[in-house]
Amino acid sequence: MRKQMEGDNQRRRALARDARERGRLPSQTGASLSASKQITSLDRRERSGPPPAGRRKPDTTRGGPAPPPAAVAERPRPLPEERPPPVTTLGYRDLVGDVSRRAGVDFSTAKVAAEATVLALAWALDEAARERLLEAVPVKLHDVVPVDGIEQRRDLPGFLAEVGRRSRLTPEQARYQAQATLAALADADGELVESLRVPDGLRDLLAPPVAGGGLVGATSAAAPLDEQELRDALAQLKYWSSDRQSLVRTIELPNGNLDRVLDRLDQLRGETGRGPQIGRPDPDNAVLTVRSEQVDGVTASDVDLARRVDGAIDEAGAGMAAG
Repeated sequence: MRKQMEGDNQRRRALARDARERGRLPSQTGASLSASKQITSLDRRERSGPPPAGRRKPDTTRGGPAPPPAAVAERPRPLPEERPPPVTTLGYRDLVGDVSRRAGVDFSTAKVAAEATVLALAWALDEAARERLLEAVPVKLHDVVPVDGIEQRRDLPGFLAEVGRRSRLTPEQARYQAQATLAALADADGELVESLRVPDGLRDLLAPPVAGGGLVGATSAAAPLDEQELRDALAQLKYWSSDRQSLVRTIELPNGNLDRVLDRLDQLRGETGRGPQIGRPDPDNAVLTVRSEQVDGVTASDVDLARRVDGAIDEAGAGMAAG
């Protein structure tokens, strides 16, 4: 065994000399390894070929180029686009009830007027303001757009005509109730109304009404006429009297004719959503009373209704004369 090892060493030394003479390192010929390891090492290098290309984990223990620094963004990541805070939706019954109190009309009449005002105003605004308004007001006030559409009117007479067309109100009534609607909106959410940028032609509807006979009084209800205004109104209403709380007119007609007049007054209530209270002490007499329940006094809308009652009675009377 010992002789075999000496023979192996002699062969390795001979191979090493031969390698040096040819200008090669002994390790390149396998002369520095045992016989079994020489062949294995050489075969492995020949089979494996060069190391694979591509990115390899840097070995900091062997030097070489340092790894690149971590990437730094040139600009900070943009934040999501800021959106305006959500608009608080107003309560349907609270809003319409407020319009009812301010205008001195019943709830159903106030609902129709508020709906007409909201739709007419929405179409008078630019698109962004329209979306804010419709998002804030109760859906019941704009859930159905009329088949014949809404006309875009930014002048006051045209706007009131559109509100009146939608609610079957006269321009005077339309102004009272449109102003009541906007006042109720402003009271519920002043920032909303301010942000709408109402067209200049309609800004008169946002101005505080005149005292006495105007729309809104100190208690947020319809302001009653003062004494002088009531006297002036009665001077124009020759068939009416007043106890300062209401307007009263008595009609005396034969039974059949009186029935026809009262039928016409019932029709007036259907047209406007409001009519006089009717008492009938006997078949040939009727007592008509106009009063705003929420107000301690006679209002401008009461005077307007009394005029409409007179017109309806005259219309029914003309029909009777023609018959």
